[in-house]
Amino acid sequence: MSKAVQVTTATFEDQVILSEQPVIVDFYADWCGPCKMLSPVLDQLALDHTEVKLTKVNVDEEPALAERYRVRGIPHVVMFRNGKVAEQVLGYKPKAALEASLGLNGREKPEPVGPTSA
Repeated sequence: MSKAVQVTTATFEDQVILSEQPVIVDFYADWCGPCKMLSPVLDQLALDHTEVKLTKVNVDEEPALAERYRVRGIPHVVMFRNGKVAEQVLGYKPKAALEASLGLNGREKPEPVGPTSA
């Protein structure tokens, strides 16, 4: 059973934007095969990373949210940090690749190469 919180346009701000913890938003549809494959992967991520809240948005029921976040294909996973989009992943990815793409693998993102201002 998923521990994901179903989010609607009415609850999105409270559940995602105003959340004090990072939030993964899974934009999905019930008819989407890759979305069904991704769901248990996201559930496992939520179990492994208890500091992150997992939410789901059904794009068929909440088209305004899908449009607001420019969801053009599903599954579309968005990581929000401090109320802002931090990372986005389109399509199915295995757990390790999804963790890395969402910044959950414990590694800092590489520093940009080039001169730094002092």
